[in-house]
Amino acid sequence: MLDLYQSVGWLAYVQQPQTTIEALNNSVVLWVTENKKLIGLCRGITDGKTILYVQDILVNSTYQGQHIGTDLVKRFLEKYQDIGQTVLITDPEDKTLAFYQSLKFQEVKPSEYGRAFVMDRRFN
Repeated sequence: MLDLYQSVGWLAYVQQPQTTIEALNNSVVLWVTENKKLIGLCRGITDGKTILYVQDILVNSTYQGQHIGTDLVKRFLEKYQDIGQTVLITDPEDKTLAFYQSLKFQEVKPSEYGRAFVMDRRFN
């Protein structure tokens, strides 16, 4: 798991491995493996009814560009499809905009802290 975070440069997760493990244990997680190696994960926090906050979406850098992230997020959202609202905040990079919009997330309002996206399924 720490190798996955390191492969994408999320070093804060690697520097405090016990905190990362505790965070994962207190989250809902969907992962992808290949040859018994963790290559991607989607992690969220939810009350199970009204909101799902997506915290981490990552795919090992070697496997990026193969739609693993897209498939992982779609499966994650399908698993929690009965939850009314899904929210995520991400870095303010333009490449993330197209990715989240392709998954039907709507950008709320960009700020200096990052981009916030929401998917409100209560009205779909």
